[in-house]
Amino acid sequence: MKDKKRFAALALTAVMAVSMTSNVYAAKEITSKDDLAGATIGVQLGTTGDLDASDYEKDGSTIERYNKGSEAIQALKAGQVDCVIIDSQPAQKFVENNDDIKILDDEFEKEEYAICLKKGNDDLLKKINEALKELKEDGTVDSIMSNYIGDDAGKTPYESPADVDRSNGTLVMATNAEFEPYEYHEGDEIVGIDPDLAQAICDKLGYELKIEDMEFDSILPAVQSGKADFGAAGMTVTEDRKSSVDFTDTYADASQVIIVKK
Repeated sequence: MKDKKRFAALALTAVMAVSMTSNVYAAKEITSKDDLAGATIGVQLGTTGDLDASDYEKDGSTIERYNKGSEAIQALKAGQVDCVIIDSQPAQKFVENNDDIKILDDEFEKEEYAICLKKGNDDLLKKINEALKELKEDGTVDSIMSNYIGDDAGKTPYESPADVDRSNGTLVMATNAEFEPYEYHEGDEIVGIDPDLAQAICDKLGYELKIEDMEFDSILPAVQSGKADFGAAGMTVTEDRKSSVDFTDTYADASQVIIVKK
């Protein structure tokens, strides 16, 4: 009788062990983009990283989509995803602030950032492109970039000229302030490369600037519906997006990278 009880106890222990093992997430080691097939990949919803990762679904990968890039990073740190695909410059900020993650050397295709506008809003598109051209030529764009990226970060903050005429009204910018250094919260303010660049453009064109913070995948609908005059959120120019909105000339180059745990 004791042997039967002992056998039953051992059998129950074995069943529990198997059950517990089946509930543990088996992490897949990612050392390059060649390892992404079959992996669980974290991305920010609606971003280029989301689009790039989706190509791996046919290879058995699972894509976990988050409203914020920071949420994808927390999922990685918690062992809920194998890696995160995200834009290179926000990735650098995440790595700077988390010593248990790293960026792999592999990168995806180069991409370009631009401002998006409602199709047919040709007059404003032309004005913004003219302002962008002037801001590039006089060094303002480079100065804004340097204030957030590189060794001179924090040394060249953008300041509006004292004599700006804002009599042309207000332009509403749609953004997603979860994308440091391009846009993020600093106290009650939304700061970053895109807000500063938008402010510089509005200064050139004689407008007040109003920034509306929203989910990334709400930006294009906001621009299309006229809720916002333009969208700026480290937004990559893609053929798919060009079918629904118009883009200005580009103002920054970037790429997608893979973040993993160390």
